[in-house]
Amino acid sequence: MRPRSSLKRVVRYGFLAVALGFGAWAVARQWDAVVAGFAALSWPMLLASLVAVVAALLGAMLTWRTLLADLGSPLPPRQAAKVFFVGQLGKYIPGAVWPVIAQMEMGRELGVPRPRSAAAFFLMMPIQLATGLLVSLVTLGWDRYGWLLLFLPVLLVLLEPKVVNAVIGFGLRKLKREPLDRPLTRRGMLTALGWALAGWVCYGMHLYFIAPETGPLFAVGAFALSWCLGILTFVVPAGAGVREVAMVAVLSPVMASGPAIAVALVSRIVIIMGDLICAGAAGIAARRERL
Repeated sequence: MRPRSSLKRVVRYGFLAVALGFGAWAVARQWDAVVAGFAALSWPMLLASLVAVVAALLGAMLTWRTLLADLGSPLPPRQAAKVFFVGQLGKYIPGAVWPVIAQMEMGRELGVPRPRSAAAFFLMMPIQLATGLLVSLVTLGWDRYGWLLLFLPVLLVLLEPKVVNAVIGFGLRKLKREPLDRPLTRRGMLTALGWALAGWVCYGMHLYFIAPETGPLFAVGAFALSWCLGILTFVVPAGAGVREVAMVAVLSPVMASGPAIAVALVSRIVIIMGDLICAGAAGIAARRERL
């Protein structure tokens, strides 16, 4: 085995071990606090919540895969799932760079140029923010959350393909890298937005299964808003803590603070489980494909 290949393997498995370790630590650190929340749940509802999270994560993967294909690097579903889901485990490591580094390196082995992987990764944030804020505004009510309209014009400008392509081109020139071979198209952006919206619906249903008293529409908006506030904190692993605080605040009109805290913590555990399941299943599927 070549030394370079051995080093890549060590780095890859080292990254996976560290990411899984932080994920397991997140579960263990919160476990005692959510025992009461789990006790109040029925296993069928908990399983339904986990299934909804897996569906939401698939929506996120398809959003990313759509962007990558539109930029010129279509990946087969199994390979795309492995790169996305395993790379996403890096969000549990402090710092915001690990998921994109992992996706860039795994994508490069499949023939995806690093700048293209980075562009698809960073485009996910404005897409998730724009669709998440729009979903929050529609489902939570204009009277209470009308201030969200202040952010939408900026995000909609950032989602215009001409603006996106200009920003990406400027960044690559500053980094003295070659420009992208194919610019982002409006069709690709609209398709990605559609998958992102589907993902928010699934995330909302996962919250509804944990706390049926919220109602499905309110649950969709509550989760979308708390997630948007969470992903704005780049240095906190996976928005840990911020999302829970925001969720408790958003749930306050329909739920007392004690039950709301339990719901937020149970939601966090279910999402961590979904991340680990998706990463494990994608890795196994990709390995079987090679055999």
